[in-house]
Amino acid sequence: MSIATDMLDLYIQAEKDVLGGKSVEFNGRRLTLENLAEIRAGRVEWERRVAAERQPAGAPRLGGLSFSVARMD
Repeated sequence: MSIATDMLDLYIQAEKDVLGGKSVEFNGRRLTLENLAEIRAGRVEWERRVAAERQPAGAPRLGGLSFSVARMD
C-alpha cells in the first residue's frame, strides 16, 4: 500500500467515526461533527492522489481527465 492509500483509509475511517457520533483525533487535531466537511474535503483530496497513482505514467490527460485516442490506420 502507498501513503496515499493509507491516508485515504484513515480519512474514510474518520468520516465513519464522526458520522457514528464519535470525536476523533487525527494528525494531532480533534475532529468532531462540526469538522465533517473538513474530513470529507481531505478524503476527496486523497482519493484524487490514489487515482493519480493508479494512472499509468505518460497516459494522455486533458484537464486532469485521461482519455484514449482511436487510430483509424
